[in-house]
Amino acid sequence: MGQIIMTSFDEMVTGAVEKVIPSVVNISEVKLMKDAYLHVHPVKGVGSGFIIQKDGFILTNAHVVLGSHEIKVALEDGRIFTGEIRGLDTMKDLAVIKIKASDLPVPEMAKDNDLKIGQMAIAIGSPLGLVGGPTVTAGVVSAVNRSIQTEATFMEGLIQTDAAINPGNSGGPLINSKGAVMGVNSAVIPFAQGIGFAMPIQPAIWVAEQLIEHGELIRPWISINAVDVNPKLVAYYDLPTEKGVVVTNVIPGSEADKSGIEVADILVRMDDIEINNVRDLIKVINKHKVGDSVAMEFFRGPGKVKLKTVLEKAPDTQRPPMAK
Repeated sequence: MGQIIMTSFDEMVTGAVEKVIPSVVNISEVKLMKDAYLHVHPVKGVGSGFIIQKDGFILTNAHVVLGSHEIKVALEDGRIFTGEIRGLDTMKDLAVIKIKASDLPVPEMAKDNDLKIGQMAIAIGSPLGLVGGPTVTAGVVSAVNRSIQTEATFMEGLIQTDAAINPGNSGGPLINSKGAVMGVNSAVIPFAQGIGFAMPIQPAIWVAEQLIEHGELIRPWISINAVDVNPKLVAYYDLPTEKGVVVTNVIPGSEADKSGIEVADILVRMDDIEINNVRDLIKVINKHKVGDSVAMEFFRGPGKVKLKTVLEKAPDTQRPPMAK
């Protein structure tokens, strides 16, 4: 009985992996790094990615290629191409690379409602480009809609899995038992012992399509800088609330400026949703598009004010030259 179950499990994993392997790529890149004496040295790195369009577009992590001087992409069939960065989204840790190739294999993409806690999760990578094919680790979907804070960004809506995700398979696909891609593996969380995270594939593909079309992500922004209300601020400034977001800067001439938002205002509600911290603010803003109007409620001194503003396009600080 045990042998039958094991054989069935083996066949399920190998069958799913075989469907996706042809689309998984190895990404080797050279970054120019400065040492303690400010001398510049080329440093090699490796990661993974997978083909999302048959005409040479590849999805990977932004941290895999950010700052790269040279990118080489090795396909499963042995061909090696020079890759160019089409676009980066460091907030979601996603990047699109373009290679000059055609008729490439594209894996099936899972639908949003295909994701369930407890289902099988298989992480595939091509970390070394060695004979023997990609690396494979298996586990289950431990949780969905996870939010994490890294040194560089705040990421939300993530898949959590116990399938091992390391720097080598970072950027590769997380697939289900049918061989459909559920997410993009990410290894940007250094403290995650035994825990892996992946960006769900449908929002990742949406980001990729924007990067392919525009070379950047058109993300909404409220045109202010802000910090969380915390006990020290409450005590020092005698603030009227222990939760919310304190406006520290308003971009001159922006829609936020025109709407009357002022420095020291404390944002406590947006879209009639309570705003306890910057994370809450980001979550609400990310539900909108550029040009949307949002209603807000602030503490201004001891009283409250209600304002409306129009969300603008967030500034892009990581846009590379567009690949053709």
